[in-house]
Amino acid sequence: MSTAESLPSDLAAAHAMILAERAARVEAEALAARAAAVSSGTEALIARLKLEIEKLRRELYGSRSERKARLLEQMELQLEDLEANATEDELAAEHASRATTVKSFERRRPSRKPFPEHLPRERVVIAAPESCACCGSTRLSKLGEDVTETLEVIPRQWKVIQTVREKFSCRQCEAISQPPAPFHVTPRGFAGPNLLAMVLFEKFGQHQPLNRQSERYAREGVDLSLSTLADQVGACAAVLRPLHALIEDHVLKAERLHGDDTTVPILAKGKTTTGRAWVYVRDDRPFGGASPPAALFYASRDRSGDHPERHLRQFTGILQADAYAGYNGLYLPDRKPGPVTEALCWSHARRKFFVLADIAANARRGKTAPPISPIAFEAVKRIDLLFDIERDINGLPTEERLAIRSERSAPLVAELEEWIRDERAKLSRHAPTAQAIDYMLRRWEGFSRFLADGRICLTNNAAERALRGLALGRKSWLFAGSERGAERAAVMYTLIGTAKLNDVDPQAWLADVLARIADTPQGRLSDLLPWNWTAQSARLVA
Repeated sequence: MSTAESLPSDLAAAHAMILAERAARVEAEALAARAAAVSSGTEALIARLKLEIEKLRRELYGSRSERKARLLEQMELQLEDLEANATEDELAAEHASRATTVKSFERRRPSRKPFPEHLPRERVVIAAPESCACCGSTRLSKLGEDVTETLEVIPRQWKVIQTVREKFSCRQCEAISQPPAPFHVTPRGFAGPNLLAMVLFEKFGQHQPLNRQSERYAREGVDLSLSTLADQVGACAAVLRPLHALIEDHVLKAERLHGDDTTVPILAKGKTTTGRAWVYVRDDRPFGGASPPAALFYASRDRSGDHPERHLRQFTGILQADAYAGYNGLYLPDRKPGPVTEALCWSHARRKFFVLADIAANARRGKTAPPISPIAFEAVKRIDLLFDIERDINGLPTEERLAIRSERSAPLVAELEEWIRDERAKLSRHAPTAQAIDYMLRRWEGFSRFLADGRICLTNNAAERALRGLALGRKSWLFAGSERGAERAAVMYTLIGTAKLNDVDPQAWLADVLARIADTPQGRLSDLLPWNWTAQSARLVA
């Protein structure tokens, strides 16, 4: 049959044919939209499950490579886009199915946690029907109710607290009596502790410079100039320095410290110089220690070895760090009050081999990629076996860690040393793999010291984690305004970093400390430290 013969001859039939074809097209579009929604929902589900698996692996076994944290961030960004795409496609499929017989698609979503009990509830009752929707009768009896909970947020509210101090005069001696003025961090200050804590945490915890904060507050109807905010920050830093001194004393009394540093651009005479931020972390939890963790930050204009020697002038314990030569003065046998014990980081050593064995990175480089080093690849595999053992013993007491290391790790380290020495003898002086091997062999005693002391960790990751906030902050605030500004930032990073290590909300803690510190005797300031503040809070809740 020809095309002409298949067409209807009358207008009614043609109209019916057009309607039928339109309905078929609409149904096909609905089916396509539903298929797209199913596909998007499946992709989002797979991405979400992969992310959850990786997070569980990291929680159970620790980070398996230096890139694990970055990988998780990338997966979260990918999931964000996939979830948004899936929701858009789901709504499009729902809209397309309304005029067809195609079943609407509703994708699987992760189960939502119930809203926190501490949130206030506002009850909104919809007016009840006055008559039956079926027969019109007004004889209605209540059977129960269904409650739908919707999470809502009230925009930030600003308020002015008026503290009234009444004056009284004595009718007998005419002396005037009046309660003292409320404490403010700055003389004749105006900012309450919650406002100050918010400004401090936004600047040093969320990396929002004061100029951006000032702009945001202005849009909310509150004019707080940059100079005004800076005045408050300087006053808070001065008031909080005694707590920094207490944390400093606590950290430097540790048996073992993690040390590291990173660059901090510092503004000087219209240009920036590359300063350094130093961190020393006390964290005894990997070997079952009971002392609370803490992070101590310092700032300097350069990376001279004089700085760590000054920072740790009274410290005589174990220092876990990279092989930076600036620490060498600490390890001297005749050092006063005593030498520091060197314990080197295996992550740094592994990283040098990993760069030479990164197949994925080489694939991205294409033709310009250097060849994969089989020696480096084998070295990474051997070092990873040691990391696997460390994950199993994390948190165990010192004696148990040492016993397991003697049984499982010591033979692997001995084999690794023998193997890399044999391979090094076959390489030229300038070979990249030879340089990675030399990095370890020149300080093999420092790398192998963990086999003789259960307190020592295999890596210096505790210090690197503490510096991660600074690395993120550099992208927002670009540089410190001055050397004193860098030192002030070091004080605040110490306080906020220590609060985080003790699972304390830094902003809530700072607000409480700023409200109480003036009335706290010098001998009781330790009660305000994050780990003691946590204990007090727990007792109050109980």
